[in-house]
Amino acid sequence: MLQGLLARSGQYLAYAVALPMLVFGEPALATCTTTSTPTTPTCRSAPCGKSPPGVGAAVSCNLISAGSGTQPVIIYHAGSLSAALTAVEDSFVCNNPGTQVLDCSGGSVDLARQITAGGLAADIYAPADYLDIERLLKPTGYASYDILIARGKMVLSYTTTSLGTTLDGVSIAGTGTFNPPSSGFVENSTVPDAAANWYSFLTQPGVLLGGSYLYLDPSGYRAPMIFQLAQSFYQIPALYNDLLEHYLATAETPAASGATGRTHTLGTQYDYQITYEHSAEAAYQKSPSTYRYVNLPDDINLGNPDKNGFYQHSVIVEPGLGFPGLDSLVALPASRVVWGATILRDAPNRDNAIKFLQLLLGGTGQTAFEASGPAPFIPAVVSRRDYKNLPLQLQTLVTQGDVFEGE
Repeated sequence: MLQGLLARSGQYLAYAVALPMLVFGEPALATCTTTSTPTTPTCRSAPCGKSPPGVGAAVSCNLISAGSGTQPVIIYHAGSLSAALTAVEDSFVCNNPGTQVLDCSGGSVDLARQITAGGLAADIYAPADYLDIERLLKPTGYASYDILIARGKMVLSYTTTSLGTTLDGVSIAGTGTFNPPSSGFVENSTVPDAAANWYSFLTQPGVLLGGSYLYLDPSGYRAPMIFQLAQSFYQIPALYNDLLEHYLATAETPAASGATGRTHTLGTQYDYQITYEHSAEAAYQKSPSTYRYVNLPDDINLGNPDKNGFYQHSVIVEPGLGFPGLDSLVALPASRVVWGATILRDAPNRDNAIKFLQLLLGGTGQTAFEASGPAPFIPAVVSRRDYKNLPLQLQTLVTQGDVFEGE
C-alpha cells in the first residue's frame, strides 16, 4: 500500500495516496439525563455516503440520536478527539430535541481527502493538526477559517514486553517518577524524561517504532518530523534515516466478517510508539501494569509554543488533492501539536453545525476536554485574518491571536 516514499536531503517526504474505505461502527447511544420519555435514547445507523475505492486506515461512522431526528450534523474528526467529542455529542442531541450527529473518525489527512476529492458531505471538520485546514481545505475553498481548539505534545510509549527498553544496562526511562493519572486527564503528568540518548534505544537491531500511515494521519507524519528535529537538535548525521528505517506503518483496516483483524499491537508487533500525551494516559489507564511512556525533550516533542520557530524547520510533503490550479504537492511544516475545527463551506446542516460548535467552544466542550484530553484552549483561538470569517454566533467564544498558518 505504501507505493512511494521520497526523502529530499532529510527534510522532505512525499507519499503516494490510497483512498480508504468507509467502515460503519455500532450505533452509539446518547446517554440523556431527563425526566421526559424516553429515558433511554434510541439510535439508528445511517449511511454516511459512498465508499471511495482503495484501502487504508478506516473511517468509522456512528449515528448518535436521542430518537427520530432530522438531517444529522455530520462531523469528521481525528480519532484522538473521540473521547471528548462523545460527551459533547451526547449533550448536543439530548438538549436539542430532534437533532442527530453522524460522527465519523479517522486519520485527519484521510478525512480531508474524503471530504474534498471523495466528495462526501460534511458539516464540521476537526483534524489533529490545524494546519490540515490551512494547507488542504482553505486553498480548495472548502473552509474559510480555522479555530484552534486544543493543544498537546508527543510522548514516547512502550510496554514492559517491548524490545530495546534497555541499552548497556540503562533504561529508556531516565530521571523522574512514573506516576501518570489513574483516571481522567492531566496535562504534563508526572512521568520520567527519556534517556538522553533515547534515539539509540530505538535504533537497536530488531527494534520497531510503530505508528499510523504517514500520508493519512498527523500522528503518522509527526514521527518523521520528530526524526528530522532529532537529527538537527543532536547534530547526528543520518539520524533521520536511521530512525525511519525502524518505523513500521501499522495497518488499521478492520477485518471482514469472521476474519482476523489486520491490527498491530504495541509490545507485540512493535516496541515503541510516538503518540499524544492524552492518548498515552488513556492507554496506561487501560493497562496500568504493562503500559509505559516517557517525555521527549521540548525541542523534539512538538509541545512547546516557544519552540515553534525550531519545529518549523521540519517539513513533510503530502500529495495534493488533485484540484486544477493547485500544487500537486503540499508542504506541511511542523508546529506545536494543536487540534483545529471548522465548518465546511457547503455544510448541509450549517445552523446546527454552528450550534454544535457553540457547545464545543463553551463550557460543555471545555469540561469534556479537561476530563479526557487534549487540553483545551480557553477560549479557543483564531487568527486575526480568520476572525471576520467566523459566524457571528462563534465570535464571542474565541479570542484573536497570532497563529502560524504554514506560510
